[in-house]
Amino acid sequence: MTGSPPRAIRAHGVLDGADRVVDLGDLGPWRPKLVASDLDGTLLDADGLVGARTRAALEACWDAGIPVVGVTGRGPRLLDSVRAALGGRGLAVLSQGGFVVDLERDEVLRTVALPREQAARVVEAIERVVGDVVLAVEDAAEQGEVRTRLRVQHGFDWPYPEPSHLLARHEVLPAGAVLKVFLRSATLDQDELLALARTVVDPADAELTHAGLGFIEVLPPGITKASGLQLALDRYGVGFGDVLVFGDMPNDLPMLGAVQDAGGRAVAVANAHPAVRALTPEVTSGHQAEGVARYLEAVLRDV
Repeated sequence: MTGSPPRAIRAHGVLDGADRVVDLGDLGPWRPKLVASDLDGTLLDADGLVGARTRAALEACWDAGIPVVGVTGRGPRLLDSVRAALGGRGLAVLSQGGFVVDLERDEVLRTVALPREQAARVVEAIERVVGDVVLAVEDAAEQGEVRTRLRVQHGFDWPYPEPSHLLARHEVLPAGAVLKVFLRSATLDQDELLALARTVVDPADAELTHAGLGFIEVLPPGITKASGLQLALDRYGVGFGDVLVFGDMPNDLPMLGAVQDAGGRAVAVANAHPAVRALTPEVTSGHQAEGVARYLEAVLRDV
């Protein structure tokens, strides 16, 4: 990281060698009306679990009248795990903003899908500049189901031990619409693949991003974590300027930027992608050190 140190390090403490925030101190008079956080790599530990300290901090937010919204790339097939992480409370934004659910009422508030033909055209355009890719697909026809299987092309090397449909390339895209398509390259890393793909894909045709898992994601146009969070904020009657948000990967950039631009507070965890660290003026400790909890404790100290 270049330039002046992030404001959190300069004004609220330092990151020590064990990746911990030391003496956050006074965070000033501003207090959030809502907390939003990415899950994997941010709120959750390396095993995908919520630590005891983090769980206590989330409960303290609710007790103080501050709702907590989880904003994740996880699809609705993983809704049970999202519900468990958030204690079954409030709203959750899944699929990078394409699927929003009220956990307490078990009510789906938004589903947005990409037509099959449009997804196929986007993949073809990307392959013309990056070469062959392998695919995995989240089927929109099954998005209301919790335990559906991902459609995965042989050779994709999906990083999680979840059941999936292993298929030939021509079978991966379903007959109907998709929530999102995952693309992996054998020759390009995720940053390179994303940069090249964005040179040929119009945002009016699809949204492109990555979550640090070695592949990129193709989403319906306009679907980002910011657009999904906006729906949650509308339900709570809260503006972006009253939000405290945490993130770690490029898929978090839209919501981090929306909050920061509106005068809210955007915070990166120490293990964040360089693009996130470059955007956010504040940094807390990493997800393994329960950095979100440490920051929330300081925010709630004077509430």
